[in-house]
Amino acid sequence: MFATVEEVADWCVAQDVHCDLVRSGSLDVATSAPALARLRAKVSWQRDWTFGEEDWRELGPDEVRRRVRVHGARGGVFTPHCARVHPAKLARGLADAVVRAGVELYEDTAVTAIEPRVARTARGDVRARWVVRATEGYTHGLDHRRLVPMNSAMIATAPLTAEQWAQIGWEGEETLRDAAHAFCYLQRSADGRIAIGGRGVPYRFGSNTDRAGEVDPRTATELAERLRKLLGVDAPPVHAWAGVLGVARDWCPAVTADATTGLATAGGYVGDGVSTANLAGRTLRDRILGRDTALARAPWTRHAPPRWEPEPHRLVGIHAVYGLYRAADRVEARTQRPSRFGALATLVAGRQAFRAST
Repeated sequence: MFATVEEVADWCVAQDVHCDLVRSGSLDVATSAPALARLRAKVSWQRDWTFGEEDWRELGPDEVRRRVRVHGARGGVFTPHCARVHPAKLARGLADAVVRAGVELYEDTAVTAIEPRVARTARGDVRARWVVRATEGYTHGLDHRRLVPMNSAMIATAPLTAEQWAQIGWEGEETLRDAAHAFCYLQRSADGRIAIGGRGVPYRFGSNTDRAGEVDPRTATELAERLRKLLGVDAPPVHAWAGVLGVARDWCPAVTADATTGLATAGGYVGDGVSTANLAGRTLRDRILGRDTALARAPWTRHAPPRWEPEPHRLVGIHAVYGLYRAADRVEARTQRPSRFGALATLVAGRQAFRAST
């Protein structure tokens, strides 16, 4: 995964894809004592996997403030293995590059079913030696219990003034995430805006998705308030949009390729798909071509995530998890002690738990 960040960045340079690329790393910031303890536990867990200071480095509050002035920062963790991109520009650049390479793209052709060596559409069947399902958060119509579409909303401010940026800092343009249970994520855009995102309404009944990308006004207001609390920026959003990301029941991505049926899949990136999709694509390439490589033998090629519960259990469970996470954040902000709500939510969600040892 670390090498994949450089793979994508180097490809953008080689293909002359202008997507506001900045190889600046990423910063997780804790504004409560329990969040800082979880970050430290995560770093300790990474150390057990032999990752060193060059991969994950703990920062004190002064070091965080020298990078970006997050209000109430108690510390953070920095990794250089991240790059900022404008994902729509990257997607368009990728499409242009594959067309130049001779690939034909057929848009506005919804696939209604996938069968061995056949993709069925309203405009006819497409037959091929291999059929790859890489539909991520939009998989519901093809396999409604394999991946759920988790909603994510974003807002962007107007370009900030030079005086505002002087107060915030953030000259390194690292991507930024707060370490709360119900976290938000931020980036400084190439044209001087701040974009901030979070879950909002996390899931809709029946894995339904809103293709219009509209954001509930309450969610936009909540994200603007998070931005004000974190960075002191009182700027109403001038843009808002939403989309979905694919989440497996155990929160782990997987890549499969079955030569007997010609069916292959990749997905479950849980919001980290800009780089992970590249790694999955190269993994599928080696599997489909029958190459005996480290990628073809990677653990995620042997992983089969469990299926999601049927409705309405799925809806109730997902909303309960995020309700518990938000309650945990309120408790921890008030008491500065770990909340049992957060531990319960992590257990129900089936996610990796990072708890302080003391």
